Amino acid sequence: MSPVQKYAIGAGAAVLLSLIFLPGWVTLLVVLGLIAAPVVGYLMLDPSQRERLKRVRKRGIGS
Repeated sequence: MSPVQKYAIGAGAAVLLSLIFLPGWVTLLVVLGLIAAPVVGYLMLDPSQRERLKRVRKRGIGS
């Protein structure tokens, strides 16, 4: 299972649990946080780090 699939399953579980146990507006905050965290992390990278990440994703780790 790829790391992206693991992240998606974890995010889905967090949203489902928040839908069950928390009020609607808190669930919205959870969803926004799950979307914003990787986006902000990517935007914090330097341009050289972004290029390196693109190369690693393209050819795979260890290739």
